[in-house]
Amino acid sequence: MANRVELVFDFVSPNAYLIWTPLRDLLRRTGAELDVVPVFLAGMHKLTGNAPPFVRDAEVKGKNDYAMLELQRFIDRHNLDKFRMHPKFPFNSITLQRMLTAADQDGRGVQFVETMLPAIWEEGVDITDPDALAEAVNAGGFDAADLFARSQTDEVKAALAANTDAVVARGAFGIPTMFVGNAGSAPDTFQMFFGKERLDQIEDELRKG
Repeated sequence: MANRVELVFDFVSPNAYLIWTPLRDLLRRTGAELDVVPVFLAGMHKLTGNAPPFVRDAEVKGKNDYAMLELQRFIDRHNLDKFRMHPKFPFNSITLQRMLTAADQDGRGVQFVETMLPAIWEEGVDITDPDALAEAVNAGGFDAADLFARSQTDEVKAALAANTDAVVARGAFGIPTMFVGNAGSAPDTFQMFFGKERLDQIEDELRKG
């Protein structure tokens, strides 16, 4: 039975917020563990030739309208009614992703996500404002000054870039991507799933004997 889900993650993606609570509920049901893999989504897009759906599909009549309908259905199904589209979407997430990388190096990546997702996608905190960002980070029990300082180091910058390169090499092209497998197993033994609509498939994979 698979026992681990690796979630490829960038705060800039609304789907990163939308998948979070349903995925956490699924993991509680199955007893599986979660690893957050911080990446830079814009870098993924550059490496793969992908683009945000609302940009990519802008000229396809009806497609973005239908995507919004499906988004609302997902929100309703999973009781995510606190979700609000961020007023500055799509914002530049590079500093925040590097801070997440630093927090993850401390073993607190999941906690950092838990702190910042509601701040961004429910409260609309302006993460492009250093003071507003620091306030939200500190409110979650983190040291914003420390995480910011580390986000500017070559070590953390390189770690985020390496994560981004690695998930693309494994086949990822967007968010949310999840890799499901067993802790300690080789990365190429993990199964990849893309999209928040794959929760049932992920649960099936986790429960397989």
